[in-house]
Amino acid sequence: MKKTTPTVRELQQKATATGRDTRTAVLTRSVRANVPLRKTFVQANAGSDSRSGPLKDFVTGRDLRGLKAYLLIVAACSNGDNGWSTTHDSAVWARMMDIHESADDQSARTGAWRALLRLHERKLVDCRRNGTMITVTLLREDGSGRPYDRPDGKTEENRYLQIPAEFWTTGRDKRLDLPGLALFLVVAREKNWSAFPAEKAPEWYGWSADTHERGLKKLVSLGLVERREHYMKAPFAPLGFTKTHQYKRTAMVQPRKPRKKAASAGR
Repeated sequence: MKKTTPTVRELQQKATATGRDTRTAVLTRSVRANVPLRKTFVQANAGSDSRSGPLKDFVTGRDLRGLKAYLLIVAACSNGDNGWSTTHDSAVWARMMDIHESADDQSARTGAWRALLRLHERKLVDCRRNGTMITVTLLREDGSGRPYDRPDGKTEENRYLQIPAEFWTTGRDKRLDLPGLALFLVVAREKNWSAFPAEKAPEWYGWSADTHERGLKKLVSLGLVERREHYMKAPFAPLGFTKTHQYKRTAMVQPRKPRKKAASAGR
């Protein structure tokens, strides 16, 4: 049987990095098992004028692309090796966001820049362009525009949640829609087996009860969170008790133990 020689285009397509390949490379470079994210991104601390955090604007603005880009930027910059900044060609940014899958090269580059500008307008990052190269620098997660520093958990405004790098490298991020990703962050913000009543969503997070419920259902259906029933004594309730649902992240998306550094040579 005569063998068919692959064309140059076929060879190029086979060798071309995918969006997941690019995200994995970004995370491998950062060398962190977990990505820290201040809890104030999801919800402001008690006593604030509004309890909703910057996450609200992504949800109400239906900006899934921007939210995914922001979380990946936090992952890429959080080791601090380059002053909380990361620089890539605009085509790499586009591939990182999977924009290249539905647009030509120039449109994908433009789409990536616009997504980054939206993050800049929300005071979550600074971004600058030099030719085709784009540099993004993290700012505080609360949208205050203050310079970024790594949260240490010692004060209320420095409390943080953790997202395992495997969330991206295994492709679990791609399976989530906007309500699902938002509620993933909400569940990650709280301790295991917390309740997230939908009727409180507008007050606590700034989005609708329907969005809240859809997000939780999506997480359960994908096996990213577990749900259990919780009963509380209620003397004035018709049945004498009330029932709520509690949630926690499943093992596959729980924070990982930090990787041990390789022993130095000669030891």
